[in-house]
Amino acid sequence: MEDIRMIVTDMDGTFLNSLHEVSPEFPKIYKELKKRNILFVPASGRQMMGITKYFGDTESEMAFIAENGGYVIYKNEELFADQLNPKYISEIIKKIRAIPGATAVLSGKKKAYFDTDNQDFIDYISQFYADSEPREDLTEEINDSIFKIAVYHSGGSELNVYPELKEFEKYDLDIVVSGQYWLDIMNKNINKGAALEKLQKALNITPQQTMAFGDYMNDIQMLENSKYSYAMKNAHPSVKKAASFEACSNDNFGVLKIIKDYLNIN
Repeated sequence: MEDIRMIVTDMDGTFLNSLHEVSPEFPKIYKELKKRNILFVPASGRQMMGITKYFGDTESEMAFIAENGGYVIYKNEELFADQLNPKYISEIIKKIRAIPGATAVLSGKKKAYFDTDNQDFIDYISQFYADSEPREDLTEEINDSIFKIAVYHSGGSELNVYPELKEFEKYDLDIVVSGQYWLDIMNKNINKGAALEKLQKALNITPQQTMAFGDYMNDIQMLENSKYSYAMKNAHPSVKKAASFEACSNDNFGVLKIIKDYLNIN
């Protein structure tokens, strides 16, 4: 491998195990990355606070890609923030309500917003959205910059949600299956790969100096913008096709195994 200067990784299904835990080895490995001036970049569909909470005091030293590329910070400084056109939100929310079993979350810069009273769902999303707020009606105006509409379906988003919402691509929106149960709606060309490119250009780091890890379709552009791209063993088949290499599963903390091999540490 050439000299790696940036390592970017998806969180759920990739860096975190199935219990949404960070490997206890990470602090030791991060210390070595810092020593070698390699920037570590978590990249997720989560809101920013739902990512940074995992990294404690090291947060101020790292870069983060949140909201599937809609929000990027570097050393606590905002590098990029997108915003959905409010005029589309109401129409999309009404369509989501017509899909049996689907629930919407508006992911904003200040908070995430939902209009369900299903306590099981509220408890479930709390692990992804560190700061959320119930609203009477998501079709009403919210005083916040909304990065994306996230849609949850317990029966699977690819089969039950995407076919019903792909029509909104006509508004120059990307409709992306971001996990087994989740789908994200964002402005066109907002994705982890485009966000990674912004970060690379800002820091004068090339794709040839970048290592990336992912497991789902919202990671594909990010992998394509990294020479050393890894799909997890548990990844969606389309992600494995897009990646150059494969890492062992997230439950075996495959990301850190590859990093340790690169750093040549035990």
